[in-house]
Amino acid sequence: MRRTRLKRRSPFLTRLPVSPGTICRCRAGEGPVSDNPLVDTFGRTISYLRLSVTDRCDLRCTYCMPERMQFLPRAEVLTLEELRDLARGFMARGITKIRLTGGEPLVRRDVIDLIRALGRYVGDGLEELTLTTNGTQLAGHAQAIADAGVRRINISLDTLDRETFQRLSRRDALASVLGGISAAKAAGLKVKINTVAMKGVNEHEIPALIKWAHGEGHDITLIETMPLGEIDEDRTDQFLPLIAVQDDLEQRWTLTESDHRTGGPSRYVDVAETGGRLGLITPLTNNFCAGCNRIRVTATGQLYPCLGGGEQVDLRAALRSDQPEANLATALDTAMRIKPERHHFKIGEGEAPAQPRHMSMTGG
Repeated sequence: MRRTRLKRRSPFLTRLPVSPGTICRCRAGEGPVSDNPLVDTFGRTISYLRLSVTDRCDLRCTYCMPERMQFLPRAEVLTLEELRDLARGFMARGITKIRLTGGEPLVRRDVIDLIRALGRYVGDGLEELTLTTNGTQLAGHAQAIADAGVRRINISLDTLDRETFQRLSRRDALASVLGGISAAKAAGLKVKINTVAMKGVNEHEIPALIKWAHGEGHDITLIETMPLGEIDEDRTDQFLPLIAVQDDLEQRWTLTESDHRTGGPSRYVDVAETGGRLGLITPLTNNFCAGCNRIRVTATGQLYPCLGGGEQVDLRAALRSDQPEANLATALDTAMRIKPERHHFKIGEGEAPAQPRHMSMTGG
C-alpha cells in the first residue's frame, strides 16, 4: 500500500503559533507548553479540542442528516498539514486532549497519517488523542490507530438489530460496525459505545444494548438527540428524555453515581448487575455547560466555541494569511471572548433547529 507523507510546507512545522506570553518548546523531548492558556470570560479553562477532519460520512443517520446531504467542496477543507499544525497551535495554548471527529473521520484518505503525526505528542504535551467513529471503516484501521498512540475511541451504535440499523442509517452496515468494534478490542483500544436514545425507535433495546456493551467490556453512553440541522424527519417524534430512561433502568438495576470523568459532558453511573459503567449526555433535560472545557473546529477551520451557538472564528483565514502566527493567536483570543455561557437547545413541534448546520459539519 502506498503511504502518503505529510508535506513540510507550512510555516507552523518548525514553530508553533504563539501569542504574547506563550512559551513554545518544540525540541525533541519537550512538548509545547503555555503560560497563556485559553480561558473564556466565564473563567472556564479550555483544554479539550474536537477537531473535525471531514464533514463527509458513509452513513445517513436519520437524526443527523437528510439522505441527499450536500457536503462541502473538498477545496474548502483544511489539508492534513494544516490540521496538524492547527492542533499543535492549540497545544501551545494549553489544549491537552484532542478528539478527531467528522462526519466520519476514517473516510478521509490518509487520515492515519494525521493520527500518527499527532500521536507522537501523546505524553509530550498532549495527554490524550482520541477518535469518534461510526465503526464502518474501523476493522481495517484499528491496529494502526492503536499503534499511533490512541488508547480509547468512541464508536456510535444505536441498535443491534440489522433492520433497525438499516432503517436508521439508511445503509446495511451493522456487520461492518460490529466487526470494527471487535477489531478495536483486539487491538487493545478501550471502546466506549455512543447510543442516541430515540422514542419508538430503539428505546426498547436500551437495556439489551447496555447489557451487551458491558458484557463485551465496553462503557456505553446514552445521548439525547440534538436539534442541529434540517433532517427528513421530525425530531420531536424522536426525542426521548434520558431522565425517563434512567427511571426505567432503575426499576431493573442498581445504579450508583460514579465520580468517573473523561473530560467530556457525560455524567456516569455504575450498574451493579452488569458490572459496567453507563454515561448520560443530556443537552436538553440537564444542561451541562457550567463545566464546559471544549471547543470545536470544523474541517474548514471554523472554530465554534459552542456546539449550540452561532458564534464562530475563521482559523483557516488566519492560517493562510501573511502573518499566520499573530493572526491565529488573535483568533483564539477572540474565540474566548465570544464563547457563550451556555447553549439554548429546545425541541418541540414547530421548533426550528438550534443551528442550521448539521452535526456532521460541526464535528461530534
